[in-house]
Amino acid sequence: MSVAGKQPPPAPLERPGSLLVPSWTKTSIALLYDEVSENAFDIRLKLTKEVLTIQKQDVVCVSGSDHSANHRTVTLHRQPVGGLGLSIKGGAEHKVPVVISKILKDQAADQTGMLFIGDAIIQVNGINVESATHEEVVHLLRNAGDEVTITVQYLREAPSFLKLPLGSPGPSSDHSSEASSPLFDSGLHLNGNSTNTAPSSPSSPIANEPKYEKRWLDTLSVPLSMARISRYKTGTDKLRSNAFEVLALDGVSTGILQFYTAQESADWLRAISTNISDLTLQNMKMANKCCSPSDQVVHMGWVNERLEGTDSSQLYKFKFLALKGSSFYIFSTPPVSTLDWVRAEKIYNLCEVLFKIHKLWLAEDCWLQANLYLGIHQDFDLEDQRPYCFSVMVGHGKSHYFNVELGSELAVWEKSFQRAIFLEVQRTGSKTYMCSWQGDTLCFTVDFALGFTCFDSKTKMVLWRFKFSQLKGSSDDGKTRVKLLFQNLDTKQIETKELEFQDLTAVLHCIHSFIAAKVASVDPVFIDSQSIARKYMYSN
Repeated sequence: MSVAGKQPPPAPLERPGSLLVPSWTKTSIALLYDEVSENAFDIRLKLTKEVLTIQKQDVVCVSGSDHSANHRTVTLHRQPVGGLGLSIKGGAEHKVPVVISKILKDQAADQTGMLFIGDAIIQVNGINVESATHEEVVHLLRNAGDEVTITVQYLREAPSFLKLPLGSPGPSSDHSSEASSPLFDSGLHLNGNSTNTAPSSPSSPIANEPKYEKRWLDTLSVPLSMARISRYKTGTDKLRSNAFEVLALDGVSTGILQFYTAQESADWLRAISTNISDLTLQNMKMANKCCSPSDQVVHMGWVNERLEGTDSSQLYKFKFLALKGSSFYIFSTPPVSTLDWVRAEKIYNLCEVLFKIHKLWLAEDCWLQANLYLGIHQDFDLEDQRPYCFSVMVGHGKSHYFNVELGSELAVWEKSFQRAIFLEVQRTGSKTYMCSWQGDTLCFTVDFALGFTCFDSKTKMVLWRFKFSQLKGSSDDGKTRVKLLFQNLDTKQIETKELEFQDLTAVLHCIHSFIAAKVASVDPVFIDSQSIARKYMYSN
């Protein structure tokens, strides 16, 4: 594993300081898991800044005649000591081919230079054995005489158990016994039924015969730009064990990448996620070159959204979120052109949304549940098993519930929502809403500089005005009516102002956004200190 250093991206598109990590280049052996057959195949992963490549082993011709390496016919000379010098596993009874699982050094099979562990045996002395059982192939090889000609083909997707010994007990693996197990090595390095006692000439490649090598070959390259990662089994909340899937923007999937340890899986997950994030920053910079200063992209990326409904309350679907200019966007697929921005599934004004963290996965498997809102309460069903969850509450009491793959992603979304909302408040300066009280049509304004103002919609006469600091509390009926409690600076008495709004939730969110932005402008350190995700993800 090697790490290539990278300078942090320049402002304003930057990760929070404690989250800065370099781009990764990385190579290691892993498994590709087939959920249908429940078999895992050996692969090698190569990660660069922009691409994740999957390699599979194959046998290639490196010199000599230009023959295809798909099928190789090899003649073995059985040795008095060592026999054919190989072991086999598999068989038709287990719906897997018979493959060479061991080759003994300096013995007959090894001396040919043309046989490899993982080779599937196709023919023995001209007899096709592709549909033969394990015992049938063992019998045929042991009784084939001193000179045995076999045709093989390298099995690129051989289940790993055909190449490595199983840890579970099974039928006797005593190679000298008459019974053989397809899941254990059947050794053919013993003397078979030889017809002559003189030593056979060693099996060795002829000078003009082609030479072969086993090499890792690229089979799939997945671009990481706008790619997404999933650790969950499709349509469920079940976390894959030491495994995840990477899906490209065009839907091409790596398949299920499985790792030998939880630590190795976590390292690869972080490395790939980091490179995806870096490429997303580059895409944001390019997009912002075409946008006005007031319409810049602050952050965007993939999340999982929980689907609502009786039958799908625990199911999630990929969504692509973006914080741009004055709006919060929800897409089914990422926007790749200027026109795509108007095709979002949902668009909300940033001043009227509220970000809330629900769960963090901490050390020792404990949950932290945190509320990041002031004076507004809403119950959520938190029975799902996914960590790193947050919601975005919008107008009319509605909300979207999201999950991300890593705690670091949760911290970035928290910071990005704060920043995007604060920028929008400062750009907007004020928001005015129509309201009513006792039959009168009024206007209610939240102003970054002045605070709260209520005036008659017809005469424009100001009825009352209070600073943000004078707001001491509030209560609402959860529908349309709110009571705002202000302290009179002269009398020190609390004055209650009641108003009715068509969309009360949006107004309350707007009040929260303006107050939070005001606090941030006066004391930025205080806002950072309230960051639940950053505080807990990086102190544990």
